[in-house]
Amino acid sequence: MYFALRAYNNTNSLLQEGIKTTAVVVKMVSSSSSDGTTYRPIFEFTDRGNTVRTYKSSVSSSPPSYKVGDKVKIVYNPKEDDEVKTITFWGLYRWTIILLCIASPLLIIGGGYLWYSSI
Repeated sequence: MYFALRAYNNTNSLLQEGIKTTAVVVKMVSSSSSDGTTYRPIFEFTDRGNTVRTYKSSVSSSPPSYKVGDKVKIVYNPKEDDEVKTITFWGLYRWTIILLCIASPLLIIGGGYLWYSSI
């Protein structure tokens, strides 16, 4: 729960203090494994200093989520080069949801045990 809350707070901080802009998908990188081929987008955007920056998404999918040339809303931290997120539900809150899915059963089991042992 602690790490889920921390991920949520980091995302909200980025949304409040970060700079929102539009990025363009410039390339799709394919990765092959035993499960098949997945595609990871590479975005390009211009920051406030007129520097062209690229961002390689940490999420790959099959079929591809984007096509080359698609425009995507992103938010980035001007002080941290690697803190960039796409403004989508999964792009912003992916780790929060994953960590909550891990913590929820543990909380239910632990809470049930405490409740049952107090009866």
